[in-house]
Amino acid sequence: MLKIGLVSVSDRASSGVYQDQGIPALQDWLSQALASQFATVTRLIPDEQAEIESTLRQLVDEEGCHLVLTTGGTGPAPRDVTPDATLAVADREMPGFGEQMRQISLRFVPTAILSRQVGVIRKSTLILNLPGQPKAIKETLEGLKSEQGETLVSGIFAAVPYCLDLIGGPYVETVPQVVKAFRPKSAQKPASA
Repeated sequence: MLKIGLVSVSDRASSGVYQDQGIPALQDWLSQALASQFATVTRLIPDEQAEIESTLRQLVDEEGCHLVLTTGGTGPAPRDVTPDATLAVADREMPGFGEQMRQISLRFVPTAILSRQVGVIRKSTLILNLPGQPKAIKETLEGLKSEQGETLVSGIFAAVPYCLDLIGGPYVETVPQVVKAFRPKSAQKPASA
């Protein structure tokens, strides 16, 4: 079964100033988008690089998560250190994920170029930094669709299942109406009943 770590990085939410919206938004989206069974492990932590690094290591090395999604802390402000912490624990960088997230966000706001989101691999786990706002989380994962439901720009999650295949993770199926996972024909398995 797919095990997903969800990490919300926020000084104010972690100290109780306001309620975290990142983890609920991720859980809601995943429950709609994944046809495969999955379990989540959640963490709500402050914008502290050492703590983010420690949390990512724990989710990969101890919890055995196949996929870790972070939300928040990806801008240029001094306390936005999620990408720095993610790169610090990475074995390999996957720059296409950050590039595609910025491409999607640029359709909505010119400040998308200020985002420093990254995608990396640690051991056999994919770690992705997502935006902090629930609407932006959905847009970057799912992509952009026309009013007729046709995909205009692929979201990053379309590539996640095949990436997990390639790094030794479980075979993950998505709900095509939400996000259609792309795999080459040679990597596709018959749909499960």
